[in-house]
Formats: sequence, C-alpha cells, structure tokens
Amino acid sequence: MALVVVGGVAAGLSAAARARRIDPRLEIVVLERGPAISYGACGLPYFVDGRIREIRQLMGYTPEYFRRERNIEVRTGARVTSVSHARREVTLESGGRLRYDHLVIATGARCDVAGFAGADQPHVFTLQTLEDGARMRQFLSEKRPRSAVVIGAGYIGLEVADALRRNGLQVTVLERSAHVLGRDDAAFTAAVQRQLEAHGVEFASGVEAREIEADRVGDVRCDMVVVAAGFKPNVELASEAGVATGRTGAIRTDERMQTNLNGVFAAGDCAEATHVVTGRPAYIPLGTTANKMGRIAGANAAGKRERFGGVAGTSIVSVFGMGFAVTGLSAAQARAEGFSPVSARIEANSKPGYFDGRRTTVELTADRSTGRLLGGSAIGEDGAAGRINVIAAALHARLRVEDFEQLDLAYSPPFAPVWDPLLIAAQQLVKEL
Repeated sequence: MALVVVGGVAAGLSAAARARRIDPRLEIVVLERGPAISYGACGLPYFVDGRIREIRQLMGYTPEYFRRERNIEVRTGARVTSVSHARREVTLESGGRLRYDHLVIATGARCDVAGFAGADQPHVFTLQTLEDGARMRQFLSEKRPRSAVVIGAGYIGLEVADALRRNGLQVTVLERSAHVLGRDDAAFTAAVQRQLEAHGVEFASGVEAREIEADRVGDVRCDMVVVAAGFKPNVELASEAGVATGRTGAIRTDERMQTNLNGVFAAGDCAEATHVVTGRPAYIPLGTTANKMGRIAGANAAGKRERFGGVAGTSIVSVFGMGFAVTGLSAAQARAEGFSPVSARIEANSKPGYFDGRRTTVELTADRSTGRLLGGSAIGEDGAAGRINVIAAALHARLRVEDFEQLDLAYSPPFAPVWDPLLIAAQQLVKEL
C-alpha cells in the first residue's frame, strides 16, 4: 500500500508521521514543492525584529531525518502538476509519476497579491516562507527604510507592524474592514488600536489599498510595503482532480478529513473544519489546527477510523508585549450565526496588586436562550494565553455560563488572584442572562 502526501510542513508531515506510527509497512512519500520541509513560519516576525538571530533557528526536520528515523521518503523541489484519481497517480513537474492507494492533500495557503497592483516591486513583501523572512531582513539591513505600510490587520499584519516598529521604522497599518484579526468586535479592535498607537504605529480601518506605488500606498508615503492580506487556500490542484470545495472556498472534508473522493484526504490551511460552536464549516488557517488535522488525515489514510473534533478559532497575538486572544464567536458573529448573544466585559487584575498584578480584560459571550458559552476574548500582559485556553476548553465541552462560573481555577498570589478575571466575567454574564 502506498500513501502520497502533497505538501510538507505542519499538516503534511504530521500526516506522514502519524501514518507511519500506525502502519510500519506502508510506503510513504511526501512531495514538497519548496526547498524546506519543516520550519516555524510563526517565528518569522521575530526573526525580522531581531529577537531570533539566525534563520536556521526556525528550521525543523530535514528530509534525511525522515528517511533515517521514520522510513518516510521526503522530496523537496517536487511540484505536483496534476492528480488523476481514476488512475490513482500524481504527475510531477519533472514528468515523473507516482502511484498511490491513499492521498493526503496538504497544499497550504498563500498570500494572494494578484489583487494589488504594483506588488511585484522590490520594496513590496509578504511574510510566509523562510525566503520571505530572509529577503525582508536583508532589505532592512541594506536599504535602511524609514517608513513602512502594512496592508492587513490580521495576525501576520499586527506582528509585522510590531517587528518593523522595533526596527525603528514609522509604520502605518491599513485594514480594509472595520475590525482586526477577523473579529467583529468594536471594543476589541479599539484596544488593539490603542496599543498600536501607544507605540507609534498609525492604524486606519475601512481603507482598501489596491495600488502600491514606488513611494506610497494611497495617501501614505513609505519606503517599503508588507502585504498581509488576501490569504487564500491552495485548492487549484485538488479542484482540477475533482475534489470539492466548500462554502468557504477551502477543501470540503468530513470529520475524518476525507474529501468527496474515496481515499483522498485534505488537511491544514487548504481545508475546512467544523466550528465547534456553530457546527458549520469554517476556514480558520492556524498552525495548531494544521498539525491536528494532519494527524487525523494520516491516521485514517493508514486504516484507522479517527475523527477531528473541530476548531474554535483559538488564537493569540502579541502587540508590543500585550496579548490579544480570542476564541469562539464575538457577539456580532454569534448574532449573524443565528444565536441570541449576551456579553459581559470586565477588567480585573491578573494577580493581586501586591504581586504586581496587571490589568486584564475578559469578555464572555453566551446564548440567551440556553446559557451556553459561545466565545470570549482576553487582553493583557500577564496570563492572556492561559485564560483564553480555559475559555476554549469550555467551548469544546459546550459548557453553560453557570457551569463555567463554578470552575475550580488555581489561586496563588504569584500566579492568579483568588477571584480569577474569568470567574468575575462569568459572574457578570450570569447577571446579564
């Protein structure tokens, strides 16, 4: 039996490794079109700002490691040009063909700059690959730009704005929508904007930047531009092979990560997943999700019957040391999904004041009719990640706010107050309900 995995990095390598653990006899080949198979793309902004000194620190496993330790053949520079499921084979750009019994598509996603006129200029960048990071850092070192425009206020956009400001540039962030991080939440967006502006970064929402000139974007003059918008799943190869896409534009899969074609699985940034709150397909491309989806796809491709439990969209971004974390739905998003949302937003100390407690903001949203928790956010310099993880666990468990209010959370002055901000928010939300 032969398993072919198209795409390496998080989803593809997780799938291959999991399949190998399940079936030691399976023939496994991973085809990666780029030069690197395993690297920490999420660390690229910190390489740009200088906190990570060498690009090699972001590199993970090598093809040789997988051959030696996992008995998995990994080929780099191997671009797949077509898939014929009727013949159960993939065709490579080099002209070679590979037969498969099962196929995992892990083709990832891209920052699609086609919609930005002038994006091919040498002072315009994206930040997705090791090559992108090396090129940007070289430009900063050699050209010494004084100002930059970042297009997009998603995770990459905010992290890049932070990184460039730490390099001494005057930075302006332009966001097409009215909110940041894809989170329809005015108060959350306002908090991010305050943090940006407190550190000298200008922020403008409701601005659609479509043309990049040699020295400006719209009315904003700049020496360099980073496009951190237009993120799209790479589904073209799959679609041409007859794999169906879903309402989000990403590959549609079932809970086993199988596509509409028997024996063909998809995982990572090219695929949809079920949202644990809405029960509907969602496209939330994150590294944590890609790894878990890859494991499930690989297990089922090797003969197991495992299911992927879905996503809540849990994430956190650091903006000049302040953590901005979200999970589930905001009130506006919940209303759009047909719920009757009620929210409570509080501020409290992350630890007792005598232990240098920092102000922490927590918002919880629940459904009025059922009391079920629908989402939340946490903002703070201390403990935001831990708190958003607790909310995420509650979403997966489908807890009601009354149950959440009774959680037995740890207390010790060096770590947390006797009434954690999460519990204070839950108490307030119970009152609102």
